[in-house]
Amino acid sequence: MRKYSTYFIVLAALLWSLDTLLRKPLTGHLNSSTIVFFEHAFGVLLLLPVLIKGSRVFQTLSRKDWLALLFIGIGGSALATYFFTLSFSYVSPSVAILLQKVQPLIALGLAAVLLKERLAKTFWLWGLVAILGAYFVSFPKGIDALSVFETRGVYFALLAAVLWGGSTVFGRHLVKKMTFPTLTALRLLTAFIFLSFFITARRELSSLADVSLGDLGSLIAITLFTGTGALLLYYYGLKGTKASVATIAELFFPFSAVVINWIFLNERLDTIQIIGGIVLMGAIYMTQRAGKKDIDQRDHYAASIATQEPSIIK
Repeated sequence: MRKYSTYFIVLAALLWSLDTLLRKPLTGHLNSSTIVFFEHAFGVLLLLPVLIKGSRVFQTLSRKDWLALLFIGIGGSALATYFFTLSFSYVSPSVAILLQKVQPLIALGLAAVLLKERLAKTFWLWGLVAILGAYFVSFPKGIDALSVFETRGVYFALLAAVLWGGSTVFGRHLVKKMTFPTLTALRLLTAFIFLSFFITARRELSSLADVSLGDLGSLIAITLFTGTGALLLYYYGLKGTKASVATIAELFFPFSAVVINWIFLNERLDTIQIIGGIVLMGAIYMTQRAGKKDIDQRDHYAASIATQEPSIIK
């Protein structure tokens, strides 16, 4: 199956592209916290056997490990997914998705600061080009031409990208202590516990009753196909794929997502946004190539936990 590994990554990317078709309609009548709460609840149920099997890992975690896990679960899973979903209420999902591709830039930059990893000089050059591309995706007619309403959506999308990018750094620390499925399951569980308190504090418990059977079907589909299910396919494919090949395969996601949103949701992008998206994709690819002096497949696999998936695990 090794020779087909890349196809599993492409299949995962295609499934991620379909996420908007399920998520966008839900934002029309459910608040973002309710959507994200059920996503994580179903994710925990799906990976419950993994949690039980990996329960011994709790005894090996240090205080630093717990803090990293809390950041990944609360920031990189619960809040990041919440802000990402919330951004759909303000801007086109295609814009929100394209902006998530700045995550590797954020992750590599934070790794250089926090983990003292060396970055090639060209990383900063391509990083500036990526920021320029992200600017035109976000503000095709200039910041002044956007309403406060739309600008808020851009900020929410970028905040999600920052949290997911930051989770990469902490994820690479924890991946040395446990298997990837166990880390994913613990991340979901931590996020679910936080979201339970989050919804209670915001007095939104009653909103959980607003979820219809049809909504539950969509939320289960998100978990099985575009969320946790797609992530497991991605991990399976990544085991037999070179990091350089996987990086290219992952770019299938934003392009296919934009096309799908354009066709099925009529979420169109301006010409300048399309150009900006292409520049952003190309620049991010180059930063990933130049970002580290020495990166092997295991490092890429670990980094992917928090950067390559737009839904629950990001």
